[in-house]
Amino acid sequence: MSLLQDIFRYSQDKPLLFTHLFFWGFFLLVLALYSLVYSNNKRRTFFLLAVSLYFYFKTSGVFLLLLLFTIVNDYRLAKKIHRSDSIRHKKRYLAFSIITNLSLLVYFKYAYFFHESYNQLSGSHSPFFNHFAAFSNTFFDTGFSLDKLLLPVGVSFFTFQTLSYTIDIYRQKTQPVESVYDYGFFVCFFPHLVAGPIVKAHDFIHQIYQPYSLTRSEFGMAVFWIMNGFCKKIVADYLAVNYIDRIFDNPGLFSGTETFIGILGYSLQIYMDFSGYTDMAIGIALLLGYRLKTNFKSPYKATSTSEFWKRWHISLSSWLQEYLYIPLGGNRNGSVASYLLLLLILVFLVLLAGKWWLFKGLVLCALLLALAVRLFPSFKQAVSTNVNLMVTMLLGGLWHGSSTLFILWGGLNGLGLIVHKYWEKISPFKHTSSWVLRFVLMLITLLFISFTRIFFRSADMQTVNMVFERLGHHFDLGLLPAMIQGYSKVFAVLMIGYLLHWIPESIKERYRQWFSSRSFAGMSAIVLLLVFLMYQLMSGEMQAFIYFQF
Repeated sequence: MSLLQDIFRYSQDKPLLFTHLFFWGFFLLVLALYSLVYSNNKRRTFFLLAVSLYFYFKTSGVFLLLLLFTIVNDYRLAKKIHRSDSIRHKKRYLAFSIITNLSLLVYFKYAYFFHESYNQLSGSHSPFFNHFAAFSNTFFDTGFSLDKLLLPVGVSFFTFQTLSYTIDIYRQKTQPVESVYDYGFFVCFFPHLVAGPIVKAHDFIHQIYQPYSLTRSEFGMAVFWIMNGFCKKIVADYLAVNYIDRIFDNPGLFSGTETFIGILGYSLQIYMDFSGYTDMAIGIALLLGYRLKTNFKSPYKATSTSEFWKRWHISLSSWLQEYLYIPLGGNRNGSVASYLLLLLILVFLVLLAGKWWLFKGLVLCALLLALAVRLFPSFKQAVSTNVNLMVTMLLGGLWHGSSTLFILWGGLNGLGLIVHKYWEKISPFKHTSSWVLRFVLMLITLLFISFTRIFFRSADMQTVNMVFERLGHHFDLGLLPAMIQGYSKVFAVLMIGYLLHWIPESIKERYRQWFSSRSFAGMSAIVLLLVFLMYQLMSGEMQAFIYFQF
């Protein structure tokens, strides 16, 4: 009886993760039942919808109701957009969809921030009350704090997916689904639901109506991606628990050299953690007969910031480009909406920081910028053609949460893209074939991206300042031999991780094909060996995936 209760009850301390044994037992049962329905599209869709809703309930509890509301709301609005003959009515329904989805996203990500800002500005001390937490505690026997905001797992991901559907219907890039069950399946297909990749409507919906297909080679490739992601996650947790978390939790206790290696380690950790999840998602989806697009393409092989963002979290980058950057005007000219969004972001930044000097500084910068634009036409053109890029990256930072540090991280990456855009025009290395020069450019890009991640990983500005203080005043290469001796296993894993990442793609493709062509017995033996080896690296309980918090 207790086991049955655990199966059908949400536990805030035990979300359903790809790395938990319970998930793989659940997935084997799903595959067994799927074998009875996969040949019929409607039964297959309905079955996987039910499975996905159960998965989300076990992951996020009461927020299953939010997911269901989002599905029904956007399904109805998309139908109205498609059926309407009036452009004005189509725009009205689309606007309602955008406003509804973004309002929910803003509430769950930023309501606590707005409440605290109101208290600061008004001098009041009204407590924050979370009605969702109260509802969950009452009906789902959870123990959430009522004075803190709960973030639904995956809300940023499924919100962008539902928006892509209504926008694509409006643009006539895809046909509407045949039923609300089909739409619900598109939104909450469990492999990609909680941490991506973000699936666009025009890339996925047509697959719902295609017959199930999975070749022998694709089966092997699916198993490869699942194991690849699993190994990445184990390595990411090992690096975090045994080194990186210690650095960022107490940076004042470590030298600049240790901190520098910790920063490079975090770049590898977050890549392995995030891409590990999407690798497993791609593999699981493929076993079920659906093809998800690649989300990472060895991003630390990039020789520039522009190339990096074409290789990193591709589903988010392409979503922002297609549904935000290009509609704002792309690289042609900034629109009124571009400057309004920039103003709102800066106001948000001032409220987050709570510093009047920042407000005065931004006003001064705005006045100087306006003067330069008026006096120098070429500068005006530069601002106009780059404002959309900066707005997109700043909003990409805000997408991660209501933190000054996320905005700064987004702004630094936007600045890096703009600088590279101009450097590319005069760079003597643009078409170099020298592997030495390309490796140097690759290291420079990695160092810049890792530097920006100090703001992404740090808990607060005090931690950021301490990290830079250690780098600037306590950097001693003489400590390196003792560090290597003390952290030999961690540094070995870190070095091997980067070397494997830098293997040429042609070699990677060969060993993927080699694995996928093995017999079932050979494949099973390799899987068991990898699982055994990876569990030697495990440090206690598996950690939640980093991007679950977004």
